[in-house]
Amino acid sequence: MSENAIKEPAPVAAHPVDAGGHGHSTSNFWILSLGSIGVVFGDIGTSPLYALQTALGQLKESDITPRDVIGVVSLIIWALLIIVTAKYVVFLMQADNKGEGGILSLKALAQRALGQKTVIAFLLGVAGAALFSGDAMITPAISVLSALEGLKQVDSDLAPYILPATVVILVLLFTAQSRGTAGVAAFFGPIMLVFFLINATLGLIHVAAAWQILEALSPAPGVGFILHHGSLGFVVLGSVFLAVTGAEALYADMGHFGRRPIQAAWLFLVLPALVCNYLGQGALILTNPKAVENPFYLMAPSWALVPLILLATAATVIASQAVITGAFSLASQAIQLGLLPRLEIVHTSSTQEGQIFIPRVNRVLLLGVLALVLLFRSSDALANAYGIAVAGTMVTTTALAFFVVWKLWRWPLWGAIALVCGFLSIDVGFFIANLYKVLDGGWVPLMLGGAMFVLMWTWSRGSRILNIKTHRDSIPMADLIKMLAKSKPVRVPGTAVFLTNDPTSAPSSLMHNLKHNKVLHERVVLLNVRTETTPRVADANRFEIQALSPDFTLVTLRFGFMEQPHIPRALAAMRKAGLKFDIMTTSFFLGRRTLRPAANSGMPQWQDRLFIAMSKQAASAPDFFNLPSDRVVELGAQMKV
Repeated sequence: MSENAIKEPAPVAAHPVDAGGHGHSTSNFWILSLGSIGVVFGDIGTSPLYALQTALGQLKESDITPRDVIGVVSLIIWALLIIVTAKYVVFLMQADNKGEGGILSLKALAQRALGQKTVIAFLLGVAGAALFSGDAMITPAISVLSALEGLKQVDSDLAPYILPATVVILVLLFTAQSRGTAGVAAFFGPIMLVFFLINATLGLIHVAAAWQILEALSPAPGVGFILHHGSLGFVVLGSVFLAVTGAEALYADMGHFGRRPIQAAWLFLVLPALVCNYLGQGALILTNPKAVENPFYLMAPSWALVPLILLATAATVIASQAVITGAFSLASQAIQLGLLPRLEIVHTSSTQEGQIFIPRVNRVLLLGVLALVLLFRSSDALANAYGIAVAGTMVTTTALAFFVVWKLWRWPLWGAIALVCGFLSIDVGFFIANLYKVLDGGWVPLMLGGAMFVLMWTWSRGSRILNIKTHRDSIPMADLIKMLAKSKPVRVPGTAVFLTNDPTSAPSSLMHNLKHNKVLHERVVLLNVRTETTPRVADANRFEIQALSPDFTLVTLRFGFMEQPHIPRALAAMRKAGLKFDIMTTSFFLGRRTLRPAANSGMPQWQDRLFIAMSKQAASAPDFFNLPSDRVVELGAQMKV
């Protein structure tokens, strides 16, 4: 065997999957808190631009009474306290997957609790992720539109320029994604810090002019508003939900900043600033009912209006950036978990693994956002499309949390039901309250979420059927080794690495190489790449080596679902275990399958064709696994599915 190939000096024991998360040093606590202000809270922090205005807009302006204003502000404040603070900041942030949060991390936790084959955890996780993808399109559209609509308060003649300016900003924002956000992110925290402090200051100034608005700190006015207005109150509740639409980001971005920095930033800055601002908007409307048309901007004195518009626009761009980055992370996790085909993933930072750019996702998001802006043309109209996707995601998140609380935390069944049903009743209430918007625009996120659900379901289902057929038509590896020991094919120097999804069966690329080239390398390595249900895998637990015969070795590489698989780097790390590896004397053999629809595939014909179309969009294995192109040999074959 060549000295430069992969060698196995001694048996290497299998390692358990990494059970530790990536913690954060306490010395960086406040830096992480400031960073979270700029990334995590962008969406929920810009809600004051449109939430109260939209909620009161459901009532006739002439019919709005002081009790209505206090009641709606009360509903908003208590939605922030119950949904964001109690549910997400206090409860859900305890349900972390090795330090990571988000709907797919929670899905992995629930699957671990119930068993990998459970259908309910899969369906809930995919549904939540699909609805989040719809939110990722709506947030940039409504955020930038609502900020620029402040120009109408400066000069009504500027109204025709709002839409073109929104389109330009969004195009520039999505175009800049390929450059990465590491450099810009350094400014996010300070800008949002200033934005929140100004929000709080403006709010407190106006509260002093109408102290009765402080009654909104009690839940009684909010409950009274719903009881008094009946069905109309329920409609308003759907708009109140706009105030908490960024709550999912608190949970999803936990792995980037840590639980405690996010909790501290929320409790000591963001929540007080939001409460003060909503109280101030309510106080302004109590003293000047005409201000209901745009209470956020009308709180500012005339000389400060233009600077506030510029600051709010910057904040909405930051909010949009956070959602776009979240969409990239979600897509990357979905790819690793087998819910989407392999897409090209570009790393935009050499130091931060989470800084990624997915060109296809970016293009789809840009087209979708521009279509929404041109279709709805105003933040008020777009608000009807907002909320329902986030409410649906919150319902699925709470439902998945039940299995974690019951099975992993080992709560008694009655306790888990009581806790989760308390939150679920509120989530379902908001979801139902948003359903009235379906005909007025709510169909958009439902359609987007439904389409994404079908894509994920199709890819998962088709991949499973394809793997079953591949395994059924393959020769067991143990049998092939025995056959080769008897037939003794021509051996050539060097090492051949064959990638395989099923280490018990002979890879198709190995069989084609034997059939057409009629040779076998001195050293053959079967390489199986696995994605674990943990976010990351420690380097010490990255690989497992098993000798199948003197000439055949099985290497299993493990990656977390938030990691990008880099095979050469992982193989090079094996040197620490006493292995020798030189990539320049090693060839990587991959099978490239051309799929054709089969008469009886196990899926409807339309799903067959969709699966095949999705497979054509997949990035090549060398690109996805970061293999050097001059060391890769691809052997093609046709296969019916």
